[in-house]
Amino acid sequence: MTANRRFRRVIRIGPVQVATFYDGRGQEKHTAACTAPRCGFSTDYDSRAAAELAARTHRCTGR
Repeated sequence: MTANRRFRRVIRIGPVQVATFYDGRGQEKHTAACTAPRCGFSTDYDSRAAAELAARTHRCTGR
């Protein structure tokens, strides 16, 4: 089953986008996803600070 997520507060830090969304249970979550080709980095966090830290420290292995 696919998730229909509505992202809010989307920012870009280098090749990584950080956004806020509500999960299926109505809890606020934050995601960091790399947009570089062949990278595949994407993770969800409970705090916005953790997602932004992951975006700032991410190093692409797909380049």
